[in-house]
Amino acid sequence: MKKTPIPQSQVHNVESMILTLRGQRVILDTDLAFLYEVPTKVLLQAVKRNLARFPEDFMFQLNREEFDCLRSQIVTSNVGRGGRRYLPFAFTEQGVAMLSSVLRSEHAIRVNIEIMRAFVRLRQVLASQEKIAEKLNELEKTVKVHDDKIHVIFDAIRQLIEPPTAPKRRPIGFQVEDKHK
Repeated sequence: MKKTPIPQSQVHNVESMILTLRGQRVILDTDLAFLYEVPTKVLLQAVKRNLARFPEDFMFQLNREEFDCLRSQIVTSNVGRGGRRYLPFAFTEQGVAMLSSVLRSEHAIRVNIEIMRAFVRLRQVLASQEKIAEKLNELEKTVKVHDDKIHVIFDAIRQLIEPPTAPKRRPIGFQVEDKHK
């Protein structure tokens, strides 16, 4: 059986699906169902059959305030028109990893691998941003220490750039005074 690769567009999609809620990076149940190509209901049924594998630090249900905040950012349909009738679940990186033991299809395994890679890439990006911020803070401290010296240098450069003013000279020769004044 030939394994079909996950489309590249779907791989990039994974990174955009990772949200930060309650100080944790998570993916919503609807997004996971989309990636696994199963209805959300089927995904959650598999999770509920194996609920012991999903403690609160692996999966949690959003509260109304979190959902309302997300709802303004994502497209969801109204409850009266076939939309969600319950608050969504959010899966942490560990929860997504645990899904691989619950969803056992070849496709689910490949999707899980890509999701894990997306979490790793996100951690690497955040780590590099922290390093840049740290170096910027160090540079700022260094500049503050030398701030007065830098201003003196700029003032000296400005003086060098300005054209010299001509000194006041007495006129050469005789001056004839006009007696008719």
